[in-house]
Amino acid sequence: MTTDQLLDRRKFYIDGGWVDPKSPHDHGVINPSTEEPCAVISFGSQEDTDAAVAAAKAAFWGWAETPKAERLEKLKALLEIYKSRRDDMAATISLEMGAPMNLAGTAQWGAGMMHLMDAINQVESFDFDQMLGEHAPNDRILREPVGVCAMITPWNWPMNQVILKVAFAAGAGCTMVLKPSEEAPLSSMLFAEMVHEAGFPPGVFNLVNGDGLGVGTQLSGHPDIDMVSFTGSTRAGTAITKNAADTVKRVALELGGKGANIIFDDADEMAVPRGTAHCFNNSGQSCNAPTRMLVQRGRYDEAVAAAKAVAEQTAVDIAQKEGGHIGPVVNAVQWGKIQDLIQKGIDEGATLVAGGVGRPEGHDKGYFVKPTVFADVTPDMTIAKQEIFGPVLSIMPFDTEDEALEIANDTSYGLTNYVQTTDNERAHRLARRLRSGMVEMNGQGRGMGAPFGGYGQSGIGREGGVWGLEEFLEVKSVSGWTE
Repeated sequence: MTTDQLLDRRKFYIDGGWVDPKSPHDHGVINPSTEEPCAVISFGSQEDTDAAVAAAKAAFWGWAETPKAERLEKLKALLEIYKSRRDDMAATISLEMGAPMNLAGTAQWGAGMMHLMDAINQVESFDFDQMLGEHAPNDRILREPVGVCAMITPWNWPMNQVILKVAFAAGAGCTMVLKPSEEAPLSSMLFAEMVHEAGFPPGVFNLVNGDGLGVGTQLSGHPDIDMVSFTGSTRAGTAITKNAADTVKRVALELGGKGANIIFDDADEMAVPRGTAHCFNNSGQSCNAPTRMLVQRGRYDEAVAAAKAVAEQTAVDIAQKEGGHIGPVVNAVQWGKIQDLIQKGIDEGATLVAGGVGRPEGHDKGYFVKPTVFADVTPDMTIAKQEIFGPVLSIMPFDTEDEALEIANDTSYGLTNYVQTTDNERAHRLARRLRSGMVEMNGQGRGMGAPFGGYGQSGIGREGGVWGLEEFLEVKSVSGWTE
């Protein structure tokens, strides 16, 4: 495909309009199903970053002092536009990062809609100005926007992460500069069109494309940025935190995970198939995927057989097709990393039950990975410790509840763990003792407004619900306040 046939998305959204980059630096966006470029964007320079930050800074006081009702009006308009462009968003996400159309039009698009609805609900009910208490009638507590926010988002669930940040920050009264992943920027640019159509004032929302070393670094260290909200790898989160430290700005991080799915002998019969399918969802590219399946000894052989069956029944195909298959992983680098880790599992002595290295049959092109299951994994193996970010499940046995907890908590991550048991008292004990920001039990997902975030190297802070709104607020204590 020649350059003139590609989608041209070289412009940035700054101060209420689409502008050309100051110093063009073209970058091809690759369709992972075909390995062919589908669009061209430009990476921003320091000049572009400075222009976007300046626009957000200039817009800050006007937006911060806009009445809550007016901010809500814009968010509600954005929600209606987002709903109306579902098909466009689904097609864009599918093209850029490989989510099959069925997934792109439901969970991928739907996550953004849910977070917009949640943000609206939280802002409507939130009291930004309240008394300290009856004991101090002249003391007020004011919740004020933190300021100009940099948002650096990943490619795996693009609208989930963009809207979790943008909607809550806008509802809090912050202005912002978004740098979406260079692997999946097209959905964010479509979202910018929706923000514009919804009538947000110029400068409230800005978008500059680039990579982490370029625009990402420029934003995280920028003296006029008050907060960085980042979702991505733990390695990148560490670098952002260090770069932000010199200007003592707030940093919120949503990072990696290595979730344990603890399946007891009394778990329901669908626990293993459900957990395996969850691991493979989005081609395994979810930080909260249950990639370590811990099975009590009495169900172990049965679980291995059930997981093998799910893997062999999981179809793999191009993202632009309708159907219940999984698509490719996002790029060649990820594909190679996953292949290396699968081989590492074989070399370290895990039992390969399904899948393995190489592309699935019938796919000699595209970043497709075989749905892979390992059994007899031990906690010291590389595949039990490292986040693989592909459709790879590691199964290991345990005998006692304490042993399961020890294995589950033996990780530097702490994002989501899963428990499958019909013993309520045991479920409650595990929920309290698992060192993770989230615990999901017996296949029940978390409700809208539940906080998302983790312990340890899974990050700092929470997104969603009232906690997600508070991330973008400062607390001011005022005495001597008289009516």
